[in-house]
Order: sequence, then structure tokens, then C-alpha cells
Amino acid sequence: MAKATFGAGCFWGVEETFRKIPGVSHTSVGYTGGTKENPTYEDVCTDKTGHAEVVDIDFDPNQISYQALLQIFFENHNPTTLNQQGPDKGTQYRSAVFYHDEEQRKQAEKMKQELDKSGKFSKPIVTEITPATTYYPAEEYHQRYLQKRGIDSCHI
Repeated sequence: MAKATFGAGCFWGVEETFRKIPGVSHTSVGYTGGTKENPTYEDVCTDKTGHAEVVDIDFDPNQISYQALLQIFFENHNPTTLNQQGPDKGTQYRSAVFYHDEEQRKQAEKMKQELDKSGKFSKPIVTEITPATTYYPAEEYHQRYLQKRGIDSCHI
């Protein structure tokens, strides 16, 4: 098993997207990339902790590659808006890849550069690519939020 961590705006829809992918064995939503230990949702929403809302993914690289997960990540949010996805604004909604090893970093950088050169997006990609730091799971009511409510997607 391997791990991937992505921030692509509100974590509810991001989790639902990845949860359904064959080869993904577990997803969890939470916070990473900030300075406060054990932040709560309320802490993160102040936009003062530096954390991003993320989905933490366990996957089987024999069933799905990290490259394929990166593709899904870039296809399912707008990587050109700084600290914003849809109506959600703040650093916690930033586009971010939190890599777990050097190979993940290289793959993320390469895909970001290729997408920038491709012309697929009319603006430059602002996705942050940074080492994974301590991951703090979000409160239970955030886990599988859309699934618990029988909703397939949110505004993203």
C-alpha cells in the first residue's frame, strides 16, 4: 500500500471522488501543512493555522498508479485559482500536492509543468507541491460527509 495526500478545495467532494476509484482502499479527510497541533475545523477556518483541507488516500500501486491519482486530482478542481475553489476562499482551500517521497514530488512537478505547457488552462497552475507533514484527521462528522447524506458531489 502507498499513500497520497491532496488539497483541492472543500474536502467533502474531493474525498467522494477518490473514494470511488478502484485501487483506493481508504480515504480520510483532514488537515495538513499548517503550524497548529491538533487543529479543529473551527481553527482551520480562521485561515490563521496554515492548514489545507486535504484528502489522505491509501492506495494499491499495483491497481492504480500515483500518476493516475495525480491526473484525477488535476481534472477534478481548478488548479489555477489561488486559495480558492468555487465559492470557498481561504488558504485552507488551496490547491496542493503533499508528497510522501521524492518520486511523488518528481511526478507532481512533471505533471504540473506538462499541464502548464499544454494550454489546457488559460491561467498558470498555482498548485503547491510540498512535503507531507503531520496529518490531522478531521472530526468524524466530516468523514464521508457526502456519502452519509446520499449526495454524489458538491459544488466543485
